[in-house]
Amino acid sequence: MRKNNWRNAVACGLLATMTATLMTGCGGGSSTEGGSSSTGGSSKKDGEAGSVYYLNFKPEIAEAYEAIAKEYTEATGVEVKVVTAASGTYEQTLQSEIAKADAPTIFQINGPVGYQNWKDYCADLTDTEFYKMLQDPEMAVKDGDAVKAIPYAVEGYGIIYNNAIMDKYFALEGKASSASSMDDINNFATLKEVVEDMQSHAADLGIEGVFASTSLSAGNQWRWQTHLANVPFQAEFVDSGKDDNVILAGLAMDTIEFKYNENFKNIFDLYTNNSLTEKGLLGSKSVDDSMAEFALGKCAMVQNGNWAWGQISEVEGNTVKEEDIKMLPIYTGLAGEESQGLCVGTENYLAINSNASEADQKASLDFIQWLYSSTEGKAHVQNDLGFITPFNTFSDEEAPTDPLAKEVYNWNGKEGIKSVSWAFAAFPSENFKDVFGDALLQYVQGSMEWNDVVTTVQSTWETEKANSASAE
Repeated sequence: MRKNNWRNAVACGLLATMTATLMTGCGGGSSTEGGSSSTGGSSKKDGEAGSVYYLNFKPEIAEAYEAIAKEYTEATGVEVKVVTAASGTYEQTLQSEIAKADAPTIFQINGPVGYQNWKDYCADLTDTEFYKMLQDPEMAVKDGDAVKAIPYAVEGYGIIYNNAIMDKYFALEGKASSASSMDDINNFATLKEVVEDMQSHAADLGIEGVFASTSLSAGNQWRWQTHLANVPFQAEFVDSGKDDNVILAGLAMDTIEFKYNENFKNIFDLYTNNSLTEKGLLGSKSVDDSMAEFALGKCAMVQNGNWAWGQISEVEGNTVKEEDIKMLPIYTGLAGEESQGLCVGTENYLAINSNASEADQKASLDFIQWLYSSTEGKAHVQNDLGFITPFNTFSDEEAPTDPLAKEVYNWNGKEGIKSVSWAFAAFPSENFKDVFGDALLQYVQGSMEWNDVVTTVQSTWETEKANSASAE
């Protein structure tokens, strides 16, 4: 049995505050923030044959879902319809569809806050086989003791590296660091020692810099003001003691200290000081630029998540071999980080429409249980959907096939390693993240001191929280 680390990462799930920047990072879709209170449901009478209507929010895998639905219908005779909302329109589409007579029987919510918006439509899944399949039952969205939504996929991010370049570095006769393999890098001090030495040997390694460009152009700052910021803020939320649930603890904080700002600065400076791009040019760099730099072998490392495999593999002229693409946790110098894993979380929770007929609810549960437990269904999840699942029905041999998904899966199974949960769902607004990102750009351009960045983050958090409270 694999060691279960999912609880540490996603016990509470993402909340509806994860919107545009996260979507940019994770490859599409839209959060289900807000909700309709109108009454909808199936016109089908109990006793009739059940059917399935799945409202999918990931356009990038729409064709795969449609093929799976067709196969299931041909095998069972049960009608399965898949409708996919256009990118950025899931909320609007769900509001429209849920009020129809033939409403979706399976839909998606975005964690506990998303549940509050859609609780009138979420059936109780407590006694279902789907719930019993979870590796960690605490991952489910609950209302009291009732299970209302179940996560079906998780994602992770960290520092992606090209192992071929790293092996070339470790073999250098003139290297100054004491590390002899990637296994020796389990804290910021060692990472810094290796990176700075690699930068001095860039020509020997055939790279232009250790790290890809720190993309700070408008709309491309999410890797820093959201994903990187998650590491120090998650630690601060835990320290606050406001709630055992790290996201709820963050949501309860009207002010923040940015207690671990020096840890953020540690890794951010390491990125920008050892990059293939001068700091003054970072304001023009995009995520696509940085992923292309990595794919073309111009650098050894880049911060991103498992969703970036497509960005890497589809770059024309890609030189990075699939077997050389690995992942490392984001080390910042926090105490005890030797046992830190990747940042792992989810925005993907399935709910069954409680207003659908009993037959349709059963048919819908049968379909999703087949997808995540049968040999045929799991093969689709592994090879066509590419999900990293939280279910006990998957063996190691049925793990994801793309290299970055494999890395998330493998890190989760490491003994003594604790994943970092996605706490950024507690960030107060998109404006907070945008202001944070703009301050980081000014910092690397030399027009803002680090202390001023910290003050900006503190004051913007407080202002956004106050604005939110007054709006309520």
